[in-house]
Amino acid sequence: MRVSKLFTKTLKEAPADEVAKNAQLLIRAGYVHKEMAGVYAYLPLGLRVIEKIKQIVREEMDGIDSNELIMTTLQRKEIWDKTTRWDDDIVDVWFKTKLKDDTELGLGWSHEEPIVEMMKQYVRVSLYQFQTKMRNELRAKSGIMRGREFIMKDMYSFHASKEDLEAYYNQAIDAYMRVYDRLGIGDETYVTFASGGAFTKFSHEFQTICDAGEDVIYLHRAKNIAINEEVLDDAVKELGVEKDELEAVKTAETGNIFNFGTQKTDEMDLYYVGEDGKDHSLFIGSYGIGITRAMGVIAEKLSDDKGLVWPDNIAPYTVYLVSIGDKGAAEADRLYEELREKGVEVLYDDRDERPGAKFADSELLGIPHRITVSDRLLEKEQYEYTNRMSGETVLLTPEEMLAKLV
Repeated sequence: MRVSKLFTKTLKEAPADEVAKNAQLLIRAGYVHKEMAGVYAYLPLGLRVIEKIKQIVREEMDGIDSNELIMTTLQRKEIWDKTTRWDDDIVDVWFKTKLKDDTELGLGWSHEEPIVEMMKQYVRVSLYQFQTKMRNELRAKSGIMRGREFIMKDMYSFHASKEDLEAYYNQAIDAYMRVYDRLGIGDETYVTFASGGAFTKFSHEFQTICDAGEDVIYLHRAKNIAINEEVLDDAVKELGVEKDELEAVKTAETGNIFNFGTQKTDEMDLYYVGEDGKDHSLFIGSYGIGITRAMGVIAEKLSDDKGLVWPDNIAPYTVYLVSIGDKGAAEADRLYEELREKGVEVLYDDRDERPGAKFADSELLGIPHRITVSDRLLEKEQYEYTNRMSGETVLLTPEEMLAKLV
């Protein structure tokens, strides 16, 4: 993609009303547009990042034999009445609306009840979707790390026995950690004991160390144990660790999983007929990853004073190509086509701008690799290569450059 053709615009300053670092950078770099507090539009660059995060998640969910679908945002009141979660005193984040005939509907904040209802007509062990969720949060803050409208991957698994659910639950934990490794935040993401709510004593969250996060967890690094502050007293007893062995750190929740047991299927009359001819309860697991939240956490954690710093596998483009001078522009045109033919994703800054502005935008956008083609360097048959993450700049021959990128 040529920058001259890209729907984007970089800004020197973020909007005055945006205080979250991740959103400031994403707005300045032209990845998102702020519609209102907690609600963001994702522009072409931002959408490319989202789709790459989704693809990583998709590959790992497919790898544990889950099937992708997409459910509806509009949800029926009577389904949620069965578990009492239509009641605003129990779930206080509903956006609710009505049809023209006054039928009450909700805008999906989760899909657990609807998918249990759907299972009465279909049988499938595990299903997942990427869905826009709507939550009427009292305060929307932390940029895209906590919004009223956001993209989430939610997965649900159905099992005939407690043991089968537990085995799949552990598979999901492993798959989640592979996701975070591939997103570049795995070494600072922890499987964390958290409150299980009404269904189980403990659930598990995936908490990523992040100064802008809203949670505090307690780490036992030697034993690889992490406990959410809200369940600390119960969990230390359960796990046999001492509080003074734990280190408090600030984190952002980037995923969570729940073992619901049979309570939800019992509430909604979903059973299966066993070999004995009798109805038996199904065991359910629920598994969520915040796609846009993960994007925000990565933007928050991996950025520097120059801008965003994307890992290679989720960056919107792999290479930022800069041309300087007339001969440089002609060679950059040729190189742009060559790299594209070799499958390299290139963002080509072909604008009639001063070099400093092009370099500043490449750093703000966070593209992992920058190649500069200039009249001066062409005389020596060299390109300038800069690695965004390390800041290292070296001169390379065309052959060396291709070996690095292809």
